[in-house]
Amino acid sequence: MCYHTPSLEFAAESGSGDTAVTPVMPAAPHARGSRRRRLWEFENHAFCPMIGVCLPMGDLRLLVNNVVGGQTMAQDYELHCGVITECKQRSPLSNAVQRELDQRYVLPLRQSALCKTTEALAVWWKEQADLELSGALWATLTHARCTLELENRVLAEVHMMQHQVGVARRVAVKRFEALLDENTTLARELAQAQQRCTRLAEEQARSAGEQQVQVMQLRAQLIARQSLELALREDLQTLEATAPDLRSRVELARVTQQQTEKIHTLERALLIAQQDKERRTRQLEVQAAALARQESHQAAQVSPTPELPVRLDDRSVLCVGGRPASVPLYRHIVEGAGGRFLHHDGGDEESVARLDATLAAADLVICQTGCISHNAYWRVKDYCKRTGKQCVFVENPGTACLKRALSTLQPFIPLVGMPAV
Repeated sequence: MCYHTPSLEFAAESGSGDTAVTPVMPAAPHARGSRRRRLWEFENHAFCPMIGVCLPMGDLRLLVNNVVGGQTMAQDYELHCGVITECKQRSPLSNAVQRELDQRYVLPLRQSALCKTTEALAVWWKEQADLELSGALWATLTHARCTLELENRVLAEVHMMQHQVGVARRVAVKRFEALLDENTTLARELAQAQQRCTRLAEEQARSAGEQQVQVMQLRAQLIARQSLELALREDLQTLEATAPDLRSRVELARVTQQQTEKIHTLERALLIAQQDKERRTRQLEVQAAALARQESHQAAQVSPTPELPVRLDDRSVLCVGGRPASVPLYRHIVEGAGGRFLHHDGGDEESVARLDATLAAADLVICQTGCISHNAYWRVKDYCKRTGKQCVFVENPGTACLKRALSTLQPFIPLVGMPAV
């Protein structure tokens, strides 16, 4: 349906002879009483915001199609202008629009009916305009207490709101276009991310497959080792059943191996100690030889040692301590004085426990304090003190000191139980 004079064509399309198009003059708001105003009773400037705000274009096109019984081909603006022309007078289309708006906004109409004065209606409009504009506009303009002043104020506010909505729509369109561009960019990045994810998923799947193969191989190796361990356990049980003392033999072999290793370790340590001892012995012999040469040289330079004032007369002389190289010289001196020579190293190599027996066999004790252990020193001193044996302490282990010590001895007094000289 395409038209230029909608009112005439709507009337012709309706096809009803009982409903005539009757022009109605608008009634003054104060003369209506409590009756709500009808759509065709408004001034011309009220129809555009009322039809445009209160009835969406899609619903308006369906309503016109139902009234004319056909499919209108008019553009949105032409359809809007044609409906406004029809609503200026009572007609089938204006009646349909009136019924549609009353049914659509029944709740705002009931709420506005509670306002009994123009002031109350104005307050209600202010409260509802921000919540639901279309319903508040229809309920306010058709209210019985809506004066011309309130109507003009409401229409002016709606007009300005439409301007703001238009600006906001343009801003929203620009923002929508920016969002479209951003969405395109994000979609492209998303596609790239999906490609990366797909590639990573394929790599992970391939890696998982390789790991699964490795797991199967390791599991097969584990089963083989477990089978081998089971076979070895069975062999061990068979051997244990054949030889009941096999476990003890194995334990003894292990202990024997440990002892053998320990013996080898001790032998190595003993060999090292013996080598160290031999090295020290050679050093001592070299030092003793040097000392003997020094003493011989000194003896050649000094006056000869006087004869001993006393004779030992086959008595036992025990020399405790002293250097090993000087022991033959001590023996020569003692035996040259007619005595019998006894020697104890003072605990270095010989046992200290044998010292008591050696002391008991001696008639005279000479203690080399510079070459004796502390334990042997105190044993000699304590023994001679208890038994009354004569003991001479010599600090220098040289032969000259030994001769001087023997020359200072008191006349020999036989001990109890021994024959007198």
